[in-house]
Amino acid sequence: MKKTLGKKGFDVGDILPLALIIVVAGIGIGFGLQVLDDIRDDMDSGSDEEGAVNDTITATAKFSSKLGIIVTVIIAAILIGILVRYLMRPGA
Repeated sequence: MKKTLGKKGFDVGDILPLALIIVVAGIGIGFGLQVLDDIRDDMDSGSDEEGAVNDTITATAKFSSKLGIIVTVIIAAILIGILVRYLMRPGA
């Protein structure tokens, strides 16, 4: 009998935990942007600190706009892994 040390390949069940991680990350980014906006509103206009917060908001917003692409790549990797696992089996 062959023993395996770990799980090999992907299963459809792997999609749900990854989807939950992406949803939680999106919510966290959204709340983080709101907090940064509130902090910026409390600062003096034109200060170095306000510039740093503006840069952070811009960078975070750019990252969050790429979440759709990240999700697509993750799901594609899982689906390709499933296909490879089942199509490359001996006797398939």
